[in-house]
Amino acid sequence: MTVKIKFGTDGWRGHMAENYTFDSVRRCAQGFAQYLLDQGKSGDWVVVGHDKRFQSEYFAAAVAEVLVGNGLRVYLTDGPTPTPVISYAVVDKQAAGAVNITASHNPPVDNGFKVRDEHGGAIAPDGLKEIEACIPDDVAAVRRKLLAEAEKEGTVVRFDASVNYIEHIKTLVDLEPIKAAGLKVLVDPMWGNGAGWFPRLLAGGKTEVMEIHNQRNPVFPEMSRPEPIRPNVDAGLRATVEQGADVLLINDGDADRVGFGDENGEFIDQLRAYGLLAYYLLEVRGQRGPIVKTLSTTTMLNKLGKIYDVPVYETGVGFKYVAPKMLEVDALIGGEESGGYAFRGNVPERDGILAGLYMLDFMVRIGKKPTQLLAELFEKVGGEHYYKRIDTPFQGDRQTKIDRILAANPQAIAGLKVTDFVTIDGYQFRLEDGGWLLIRFSGTEPIIRVYCETMYADKVDAIIQDGLKIAGIA
Repeated sequence: MTVKIKFGTDGWRGHMAENYTFDSVRRCAQGFAQYLLDQGKSGDWVVVGHDKRFQSEYFAAAVAEVLVGNGLRVYLTDGPTPTPVISYAVVDKQAAGAVNITASHNPPVDNGFKVRDEHGGAIAPDGLKEIEACIPDDVAAVRRKLLAEAEKEGTVVRFDASVNYIEHIKTLVDLEPIKAAGLKVLVDPMWGNGAGWFPRLLAGGKTEVMEIHNQRNPVFPEMSRPEPIRPNVDAGLRATVEQGADVLLINDGDADRVGFGDENGEFIDQLRAYGLLAYYLLEVRGQRGPIVKTLSTTTMLNKLGKIYDVPVYETGVGFKYVAPKMLEVDALIGGEESGGYAFRGNVPERDGILAGLYMLDFMVRIGKKPTQLLAELFEKVGGEHYYKRIDTPFQGDRQTKIDRILAANPQAIAGLKVTDFVTIDGYQFRLEDGGWLLIRFSGTEPIIRVYCETMYADKVDAIIQDGLKIAGIA
């Protein structure tokens, strides 16, 4: 029996050889093709790219065959290409959208089918539902044209997306001072598409760029998945100390997310990273514009918004909410708790390469190392902020859990007064110190996510434990 394909935040992900098969990928491609045809895009170009996971280049070729079989034309990347580079290529080529074969930060058994709109950004939830509705239940309904035939007639064109992207990046950040600074930079591309990019961008000066985990290895040794959070980053943090690096830059498998380690081999969590990047743009570069944040990321952004007199907009979790809002308000920066950050002047898409360059530029412009940058940020926002997240499986009915959360009505959490209850996405209890507790359910698995941010280091675990109790998790 054919399994119904359900799209998540960016598209669809599945287990290879189980539900993620060539037939299922072709069905997804047919759905996306029909969605574009329904918008009057017949004959338009679509960018198709892929990551370094097992068979990804062959799945990408299968997608190209379906798109051209439906009267579209395809720019097919000539090798593994970072997601932000694919997204920029959509704008650069004036394409109707993109398909990217990647499971991003998922475990090695997975692969995925990401879709992008004509802006190179995530497609809004209503659009994703339309694509999903267009996916045929039977592969027999898929229209295809063989790749060799399509290439011969010119409806599939292979191309190198890196050249124009690099020229574009040079308009956003001056690479020469970074090259000349004499920094020692360690990069962990997590066996993924980010490998080779920072050495290429920063070659030819005094700055030394070293890489680990920079080969193609779809089983991702030394980590459970190519996601730039602990413990996956621990090998890179150790190497930072061993190699005497000034900073660690970490990209996930498709290089749209970024993580950072300081000069002491300590991880800079995603909320602090977002605070640093926003502070850099506002204070060091003197730029102004709205900030877009998901409700699961830091309140340091709200404080920076007040200090610099810029609006801050909160959305649900995921770039399918962030990207449309960034376009609507012409945001300076947008981001989420997972380590994905997007910037004005670029496409409304997470860009782990540009974010890494901005962090290096921050260090060079004011002559400080990451620990000193954090100290300056904390001084600006009134003190240190602490963050934690726990994902835990649950049993039983989801609605029962939801009813329990809604009925809890706590007046205080870990001794901190509850000042507001927000249900934009999940269930967030805002606290008197400006911190928060958030309880959210995974959209695909029986998992509850409990997050918190607070200015009290000694209350982090207590807030998380109260969250688990509210959710009915022992």
